[in-house]
Amino acid sequence: MSRRRAAENRQHLPDAKYGHLGIAKFINNVMVGGKKSVAEKIVYDALENAANKLGADPVELFEKVIANVSPVLEVRSRRVGGATYQVPVEVRAVRAMALAVRWIIKASKARKAEKSMALRLSALFVDSYSGKGEAVKKRDDTHKMAEANKAFAHYKW
Repeated sequence: MSRRRAAENRQHLPDAKYGHLGIAKFINNVMVGGKKSVAEKIVYDALENAANKLGADPVELFEKVIANVSPVLEVRSRRVGGATYQVPVEVRAVRAMALAVRWIIKASKARKAEKSMALRLSALFVDSYSGKGEAVKKRDDTHKMAEANKAFAHYKW
């Protein structure tokens, strides 16, 4: 982290099919080895599959899934007088989106019931849309940890 000035935020282009910035960032996180066209096919197939199962618009489905998985609170380590405390802090919107995307991709890679990554992502989208599944559980665990350490909130600065 630079001490002189904050890093400049780059302008990102929206995705080709839906014109949504969040989906474009999601595609970039799914991408492995620079194969963006493969990642686009996986994400678009997963969104179409999940949208057909739920009867929803793919963009609205994606936004609701991200909202259901995004954390509001997390814990940060603070060292005070030789002791390390887990201090609950609010999560900024950009970090919440990044965590949600990371958790969704990790949970879908861990699923072994479905054969292809598109089917895994689709099943995870359906689960997360209804408020269950591994990614939502990860968000709940993060919130529980923050709630359990609420007594150390006064160390926040």
